[in-house]
Amino acid sequence: MIEPKFHPGEEILLDYAGGSLAEPLALVVATHLAFCPWCRRQVAELEAIGGALLEDEEPEPLSPNCLAEMMARLDEGGGPGKGQRGECRADPDPVPIPEPLRSYLGGALASLNWRPVGRGLDQVDLGLGRGPVKACLVRLRAGAAVPRHSHQGLEMNLVLVGGYWDQRGHYHRGDVVIDDDTVDHRPVAECGGDCVCLNVTDAPLLMTGGLMRLLPSRLRW
Repeated sequence: MIEPKFHPGEEILLDYAGGSLAEPLALVVATHLAFCPWCRRQVAELEAIGGALLEDEEPEPLSPNCLAEMMARLDEGGGPGKGQRGECRADPDPVPIPEPLRSYLGGALASLNWRPVGRGLDQVDLGLGRGPVKACLVRLRAGAAVPRHSHQGLEMNLVLVGGYWDQRGHYHRGDVVIDDDTVDHRPVAECGGDCVCLNVTDAPLLMTGGLMRLLPSRLRW
């Protein structure tokens, strides 16, 4: 498997290792780790540093119900925890989707309830996040383009299937692309097949191309 060329960045990996990322963002990072041995090593090193710092702290007394509460949380499961960094395994889809994302989907990509939101563009809402932070799958048909746009906030895209390009470069399976209000682009799916991304945003897109800028955006990209 070709290793990703684009990564979340040290600050985001540090927040992930410290457990301070919101669930949608943590899901992007945890799934990226399944593709990226380099970032897995980075997170392991950050966790080791954090563990060493904790050893110097005075221990807090545990509550009498601590063990029972911990076991109950383990039984509940869920969430992109640090024990879910396994590599891609067999999957009904032609291109396997790694954990922890696979558990969130509940089925193969082709069986999901894709909703058309534009020409050649479909979405599946994953129902994650609170407030403005949203997570969804985005499918851009081969050769199709997202209308030119900028961003009113932060956006993270993790490429799961295929690839796409814009004026800054080409992005493929496992790559994490981070966009903000400094980016104005028109992503185009490569012609070899559909592109599917895990997409997390904290604000709607800002359309900047022609008459599209006058229309409210339902797109997440």
